[in-house]
Amino acid sequence: MSSTSTPPQPRPLLASSVPRVGIAVFILHPTSTPAPSPSHLYSQHARPYKFLLGKRLGSHGAETWALPGGHLEFGENFSECAARETLEETGLILDDESISFLTATNDLMPLEPTTSTNKSATPQGQGQAPSGTVRGKHYITIFMTARVKAGTWTVMEKGQQQYDGNGSPNMPEAKLLEPNKCAGWEWVSWEDLVRWARPQLQFENDRNSKAFTNDAEGGEGEIRPLFSPMLDLLTQRPGVVPRL
Repeated sequence: MSSTSTPPQPRPLLASSVPRVGIAVFILHPTSTPAPSPSHLYSQHARPYKFLLGKRLGSHGAETWALPGGHLEFGENFSECAARETLEETGLILDDESISFLTATNDLMPLEPTTSTNKSATPQGQGQAPSGTVRGKHYITIFMTARVKAGTWTVMEKGQQQYDGNGSPNMPEAKLLEPNKCAGWEWVSWEDLVRWARPQLQFENDRNSKAFTNDAEGGEGEIRPLFSPMLDLLTQRPGVVPRL
């Protein structure tokens, strides 16, 4: 009798081993605050616009500041994803005609400690013992620009209506619709972003450096840790600045 050998089967590819596509949205809104005078490499590109940043919670990059956005879903185009994620996270309705592609970055996110569950029982035989692991992620981040649709209103928590999203000197009110994922939204300038990024880029390999101290709440010396794709935007695409 002859026996035939079965060729080895390829190992299944883990979903975590495949780069994912994320959409990040610069929701630009005009501000009456003058752009600062050029003081470093990126300042010369500053424009009198502000955009939303939120403090991430409970996921990769927790405690860092990032743009509204999320994963590109099957069958979506970039603009559809940008509009959907913005509405889900902030309640703001984007002007479809204003949504534009800005650039893309290749983001190899650093390893971070995570909490996993050990299936084996604890010595007391009760429950599951947590164990520490580290995971890295690989994303392609698609940066988009957009503005809030004219004539739309954002309802605040107490039922009051806020500002028109297109021409008002006040900034549109972004609602906190996913409090488990974001601690809050704030309108910031390009100059703010660059100022926060400079020391982080300098000390990116030292998370305990003075670059991450935050003693002055809201003051000129405040440094906020930025989500790594925001830093990659500055290093991989120098000179690319969001504008309408």
